[in-house]
Amino acid sequence: MTYFSTRTKLAALGLVLLGLAATPLSAQPKPEGRAAQFQSLLDCKAKADGAERLACYDAAVGALAGAEQKGDIVVVDREQAKSVRRQAFGFNMPSLAMFERTEKPEEVDSLASVADRAYRGGDGKWIFELEGGAVWAQTDNETLGRQPDKGSKVEIRKAAMGSYFLKSDGQRAVRARRVK
Repeated sequence: MTYFSTRTKLAALGLVLLGLAATPLSAQPKPEGRAAQFQSLLDCKAKADGAERLACYDAAVGALAGAEQKGDIVVVDREQAKSVRRQAFGFNMPSLAMFERTEKPEEVDSLASVADRAYRGGDGKWIFELEGGAVWAQTDNETLGRQPDKGSKVEIRKAAMGSYFLKSDGQRAVRARRVK
């Protein structure tokens, strides 16, 4: 399985969801954040004549399918949106409000993972590469009692003032920040 960086995925998903296709499909103003292709499909519902409504739907669905095929628009379900929020854990990101249409999203305040690799950087502080590609670096000068290895269980939780605590194999937590 190929992994792209979380920032790359989030940036691409954000741009796509904003519906950046340049095709004007509706004379009515669209609600903020709604893709023009999707709004055009919804506008067809207002057509009184059955044949006109069907032609409108056919054209709108064709435009929507074409935009999706070109990558101008992406439709995500609630579980996919939840996955994006989890992948972004630890990054200071702009609002992901586009994923919060109907209900308040689950607040992600901790993460459990497994270390693919753990090593000391040039400054002697630990760097943890986790399954899925996230990389966390120790920011304080605390020492770990045991050296973490590949397969070590890693728990990360939010702390005060936008910082995070990282705990490896149940040891004392160290302050850390996400670097990738």
